Amino acid sequence: MTYSLIVLPFAVLTLVVVLLTVRRPAFGRRMAASGIAATVLVVLTAIFDNLMIAAGLFSYPAEHLSGLRVGLAPIEDFSYSVCAAFLVPAVFTLLPARARGAEARS
Repeated sequence: MTYSLIVLPFAVLTLVVVLLTVRRPAFGRRMAASGIAATVLVVLTAIFDNLMIAAGLFSYPAEHLSGLRVGLAPIEDFSYSVCAAFLVPAVFTLLPARARGAEARS
């Protein structure tokens, strides 16, 4: 279960940062967009992780996994893309408007 424990801080951080944005404008729209992005990332992760594992590019020691798999890919592999799909927009929302504008102009 080592990989599950590694994922836990990322999941907690994602949840906390997303909850900090609940009262920001367009929260529902941002969550819907993040949900769509997460779905796309999960599908791509399922396809490419399975291909890479099947090709023998890498493997996971069974004793460090929960045992749940999507094809050959362990379920823990999907957590990073789901966290990213929700965390990145939430962090962007929390940035001051001036910093967001400067990034957009660059």
